[in-house]
Amino acid sequence: MDAALSRRLLTAGVDPADPGDPADAWQRLFAAEGLRATLIDRYEIEAAARAVAVGDLPDGERRLLAAEVLAIRYPGIELHGRSGGDPVDVVPYDGSWAAVFEEWRSRLAGALDATALLIEHIGSTAVPGLPSKPVVDVQVSVGDTADETAYRDAIEGLGLPLRSREPGHRYFRPSAGAAREVQVHVCDAGGTWERAHLLFRDYLRADAATRDAYGDLKRSLAVRYRDDRVAYNEAKTAFILDALERAEEWARRTGWCGR
Repeated sequence: MDAALSRRLLTAGVDPADPGDPADAWQRLFAAEGLRATLIDRYEIEAAARAVAVGDLPDGERRLLAAEVLAIRYPGIELHGRSGGDPVDVVPYDGSWAAVFEEWRSRLAGALDATALLIEHIGSTAVPGLPSKPVVDVQVSVGDTADETAYRDAIEGLGLPLRSREPGHRYFRPSAGAAREVQVHVCDAGGTWERAHLLFRDYLRADAATRDAYGDLKRSLAVRYRDDRVAYNEAKTAFILDALERAEEWARRTGWCGR
C-alpha cells in the first residue's frame, strides 16, 4: 500500500497497518472522501490484505470488486450486458473525430427529432490536441431521462443498445464485438451531468496546461490499466475532480454558462 493511501486511510479513521476487512476499510474511506475514493483504492486495500501486488489480483475478482465499488459510488446504477473487454488504446488527437460526431449528430437528430434538446460532442475526442481512445462521446440532452420511451427505441434503432442506467444518465454503445466509433450519453437538460461534462470539455479547450497534463495521465494509465477499462476510468477521478474545481473558478471569471 502506498504512502498516500495510508495517509488517507488514517484520516478516515482506518489503521493502514491493520485495516481489518478490506470492504469495510474502503467504505470508511468512501464515507470520508466521497467520489475521491475509487476502485483503484479498493484494489490496493484488497491486495495489501492478501500481501500480493495489485496486478496479482485475478481478473474475476477484479470484476467483483468493480461491481461492489460502482454500486456504492453510483447508487441506483444498472448495468446491461458485459463489456467486450477491449484493451484501452489511447491515440493522438485525430481531426476526423469532429466529422464522426457531425455524422452521428445528424443521425441522432433525425431519429429523435424534438426529443433531443441539445446534442453535443463531449469527452476527450472533443478537445483538439488531446490524446484519446478513438471513440466519440455524444451527449444528448432530453427533458426527462426517466421517460425512456421518448428516446430509447430511437437510439437502439441506430445500433446502440442501452448499456447502463443511473439517475439522470443513460449510456448507449455498440454491442460487444461490434465496431465502436461512438457512444451516446443521454442526460437531463440543465442537469448536473450535462453541465459537468460541458464544463470539463470547455475548460480543457481553454487551458492548454491542464489539457496536456490530462493527456500525459491518460497515456500512462492506458499502459498501466490496458486490460481494465473500469480501472482506467476510475484512476482519472482525482485529476478530473481537481480540474473541475478550477473550471468552476474559470467559469465564474469568464462568464461561461454552458450553452
